[in-house]
Amino acid sequence: MTSAVRDATAAVLDLTVVRLLSDPLRARIVQLLAVEELCTCHLVGLTGARQTNISNHLRALREAGLVSAEPCGRYTYYRLEPEALAALGGQLVELARTAETATTRRRPC
Repeated sequence: MTSAVRDATAAVLDLTVVRLLSDPLRARIVQLLAVEELCTCHLVGLTGARQTNISNHLRALREAGLVSAEPCGRYTYYRLEPEALAALGGQLVELARTAETATTRRRPC
C-alpha cells in the first residue's frame, strides 16, 4: 500500500451519516431542527410529509445520533445534536485536505 493510499484511507468518512443526509426529506428535517426544537406535528406541517414517514426518518436520525428526543406532555420534541454534525464536518475537512495534495500525486500505470 502506497503512502498516498494510506493517507486517503486515513480520512475516514462516516458513510452511514452521509447516506442518511442524502435523503432530501431527512436533510430538510435536519435543516429545520438546526433552527429550533420541533415535534412531529410541526415537521409534518413544514414538510408536507405524512406523520409515519416523518417518524421513520426521525427514528433513523436518532439511531445515528444526529437527533435526540425529549418528551413534553403528549408530544415529543426533537433537537439536532450539533456535535454529530461537527464530527461529520471535521471528516469532510480532512477529506478536502487529502484531496488538496492529490493533485501532486499520480499513481503510475
